[in-house]
Amino acid sequence: MYYVYILTNQSNAVMYIGVTNDLRRRLYEHKNEQIEGFTRKYHVHKLVYFEEYSEINDGIAREKQLKRWIRAKKNWLVETKNPNWDDWGKGFI
Repeated sequence: MYYVYILTNQSNAVMYIGVTNDLRRRLYEHKNEQIEGFTRKYHVHKLVYFEEYSEINDGIAREKQLKRWIRAKKNWLVETKNPNWDDWGKGFI
């Protein structure tokens, strides 16, 4: 399986959208700031949304689509499944 996921920081001020074949490992890397870049700089650790795909090309296409969306539309997507912006990653790692 492949996962398209949305992370945010504690105040939900910034968003990160990614794709991975191992969501548990990737969340661990983000939460422990093991990877240089945006998520480390802005402390983006909170998993607020994800989707599963059986084909990597579908996941990559969806990731690109979501990255083009305006923030309000991304917020709407998160709120359709996670209206309280809970951290779904707490149970993963």
